[in-house]
Amino acid sequence: MSFASLRRFASHAAIVAALSTVSLTAPVNAQGDLLVAPTRVVLDGSRGTEIILSNIGAEDATYRIGLELRRMQENGRLVPIVKTEATEAEEAALGMIRYAPRRITLPPGQPQAVRLAARPGPDLPDGEYRVHMSFKAIPKPREVTDEAPSDTSGVAIQLIPIYGVTIPIIVRHGRVQAQVAINQPRVVQTEAGPQLALTMTRAGDSSTYGELRVTKPGVKDPLVVSRGLAIYPELGSRDVLIPLTSEQAASLTGQLRFEYREMPDAGGRLIAAVDAAVG
Repeated sequence: MSFASLRRFASHAAIVAALSTVSLTAPVNAQGDLLVAPTRVVLDGSRGTEIILSNIGAEDATYRIGLELRRMQENGRLVPIVKTEATEAEEAALGMIRYAPRRITLPPGQPQAVRLAARPGPDLPDGEYRVHMSFKAIPKPREVTDEAPSDTSGVAIQLIPIYGVTIPIIVRHGRVQAQVAINQPRVVQTEAGPQLALTMTRAGDSSTYGELRVTKPGVKDPLVVSRGLAIYPELGSRDVLIPLTSEQAASLTGQLRFEYREMPDAGGRLIAAVDAAVG
């Protein structure tokens, strides 16, 4: 791996370590013993990039790398889509992504790179195209022992969980844009405790990704910061629920300002804002 790649990985690892000490809604793509950086890739088709994988476990681990289609629902969940149900844009996204290797074995503590590029066709319409890259663990073969559980037929059964990470790969081709509005912010009580609820509407042909910040006049620090909030082009609106502490819920009263901004490392540009009274 190049020195530049190692520096990028070290920088991301430091960010993940810092986020783990702060009570924020921030996506960190680590599952099992695999750490992936970055957690989101945007390509413009002119050049490729690298995704850095690191095995933070104590043993060698092997992962199969592939592409999947997923669509976002209004509650923010990403649902897998089979290829036979893909739209033309989704099929085009699958066809333009090039990556290597397809399978990788990671020694403990040694980061390795997956090379990634997009090759849009000459007649591809302007727009945003997205696939999700998956990194799925391949379980090591294990010997069957007499202690393994069995069913009544005497057949030994052993369930082995398969861990994986999935990240979005976004290709923006030509001129794309998006407009977002924040609607109906309110505090709701749920079985899981108090939550900030709001609806975000989106128009245009591009996704948005950033952080939601809630501030109050006369209070220096934000009352709530929720990071890694995406709205994909298949949605016209998304319902957002952000868990709150009891102290946060009590502070979310009166005149408040809600801002949706790009992530700080992307410049922090304001995407949408609204001033609203919450009671």
